Amino acid sequence: MDLMNRVCKPYLDKFVIMFIDDILIYSKTQEEHVEHLRLDLELLKKEKLYDKFSKCELWLREVQFLGHVINGIRIHVDSSRIEVVKNWKAPRTPIEVRSFLGLARCYSRTIENFSKIAKSLNILTQKGKTFDWGEEQELAFQTLKDKLCNAPVLALLEGPEDFVVYCDAFGIEL
Repeated sequence: MDLMNRVCKPYLDKFVIMFIDDILIYSKTQEEHVEHLRLDLELLKKEKLYDKFSKCELWLREVQFLGHVINGIRIHVDSSRIEVVKNWKAPRTPIEVRSFLGLARCYSRTIENFSKIAKSLNILTQKGKTFDWGEEQELAFQTLKDKLCNAPVLALLEGPEDFVVYCDAFGIEL
């Protein structure tokens, strides 16, 4: 993963997203996409890294990537992940809580006040803490499950202008 991130660094977050050995190349137009593909393939060739053509999917209008379905208009949670969350039983150990929170964090951008809701669950994962599953934890667990199963669709921003996002990260939660 580190190798691929270093190799693709010039294009990361410009038109390339990397995860381990998966490369997602995105573009606004077909012409732009041809150029992005060319640049990426030339870079890989220069570094003596090669794509296995049978594993490549090209010219997709919609792609499943890291548990999300992404197209030119929106991003939403992959429905297969929603089924997993719906069927998730209440955790009985700190490891099971960590596992659930790991999945939930993948989608935290779609859950308002995620950190605040998950706080009582996070406490259960701390070393030296007694695992005490009570009403507060059950409510947090069920709230997160509900919000994950009903996650909003995120619209992709349009337009040639840059967007600036201001975030107040002061305080207890983000």
